[in-house]
Amino acid sequence: MFKKNPNSVRLTLRALGYLLSYPDAQLRSVMPQLIDALQTEQALTADRMDELKAVCEHLAALDPLEAEARYVDNFDRGRQTSLHLFEHVHGDSRDRGPALIDLLQTYDKAGLKFEAEELPDHLPVVLEFASTQPPEVAKEFLGEMAHILNALFSALVARSSPYASVIAAVLEVSGQRVQSVALTPEPPMDEVWAEPEAFGGCSTQGQAKPDQPQPMHFVRTPRAERAPEGVSV
Repeated sequence: MFKKNPNSVRLTLRALGYLLSYPDAQLRSVMPQLIDALQTEQALTADRMDELKAVCEHLAALDPLEAEARYVDNFDRGRQTSLHLFEHVHGDSRDRGPALIDLLQTYDKAGLKFEAEELPDHLPVVLEFASTQPPEVAKEFLGEMAHILNALFSALVARSSPYASVIAAVLEVSGQRVQSVALTPEPPMDEVWAEPEAFGGCSTQGQAKPDQPQPMHFVRTPRAERAPEGVSV
């Protein structure tokens, strides 16, 4: 008879990764199996397990379109709750690219080929990778991201999202303390996605009105100043 490994977290990490994936029909249909997987390893406290059961039951009971809409509202409308971990640190700066490359190299050194549609820093992808590693390696790997996970947890708590319990479970199984942290105020989505005016600063007074003259400005270019006399520019 095989004895259960008390340190195993493989199934737990995979189940948590699934819970953080897009809640399509297939995912919602396997909620009972996810609960069974979480219970098998007993890597989480009883209170945390009760929270996750409630999350699974909640998602399974929601109207499919409602479940999907809430997921988008939680994770695709703002940087604070993004599941792309490096977005919390680097945003859209150039530093994010090298960080993603480093993460891909980590996967490669472990003998794994990355073929997901998501970016490598997407939390469900990160959890799937961690699930392939020895327990202590997985916990250390996720522990390096604890500050990001606590920020994500805090943002979801602020939105009263049940997904906060899933992030708390990730921290717990990694041996990290679950704690609320101060969040940097985020600009409204309208401001984040606003594009600059195409002709900002151009006067529109009198345009499309033939009876009102428009001023014209001529500027002598360096090329014109250098042109020999009689040469057209």
